[in-house]
Amino acid sequence: MARVPLPALHPAGLCAASLGSLGLLRLLGAPWPWSVAASLGLCLGGGGWRLLRLIVRTAPRDLFGLWVLLRVRFHLRRHQRSRSTVPGLFAAVARRLPDKAALIYEATGELWTFRRLDEVSNAVGHVFRRRGFGCGDVVALLMESRPEFVALWLGLAKAGAEAALLNSNLRRESLAYCVAASGARAIVFGGELAAAVAEVDGMLGKNMEKFCSGEFHPDLVPRDTKHLDPLLNSAPTTP
Repeated sequence: MARVPLPALHPAGLCAASLGSLGLLRLLGAPWPWSVAASLGLCLGGGGWRLLRLIVRTAPRDLFGLWVLLRVRFHLRRHQRSRSTVPGLFAAVARRLPDKAALIYEATGELWTFRRLDEVSNAVGHVFRRRGFGCGDVVALLMESRPEFVALWLGLAKAGAEAALLNSNLRRESLAYCVAASGARAIVFGGELAAAVAEVDGMLGKNMEKFCSGEFHPDLVPRDTKHLDPLLNSAPTTP
């Protein structure tokens, strides 16, 4: 009669069986060396050498990932204890590396240094503080990915306001619902999405302030929309 090989256990089942045998042997009073040897033998005999080989091969990657995770958690805890904020941390980097590249816009190759990002975001903060925005206020952002997007949410944070980052693919009822759900009292949108905002203008409420960043076409944007770029150009760039 031909011998039929037993199927190899799933790695998870193999680990469970090995740990189970270790616990059982210890429960029966077997010494630690014997228990560990028996569990290891069960693991290897059931095809566990493949699992061990996989662990050895991926150990450097896994240990590096663990090290990065622990560093991130450590720094987060430290900043939380010292009550650090994102604008404060950014300002420290901007002072230390003002001329280093902070953003590179892939579509055009445009480069923003930390100095420029700091100055533009400062202008954003001044504009919105002057218009009465501060702690607890929410401003919705709707625009394609470009450097101004980062400067806007960073500047809003400097003013104490929160930025509700909206998916630029949202349209009609979905867009109006997300703006309402965010609790925003204003919306900043890119000129490339003016038509999408005009579609939902009647659903946003009469008190919703609207700002357009970038290309401004009066015939495309809602009637009460303000062009943000001239406001930023005339605002201070100091902290």
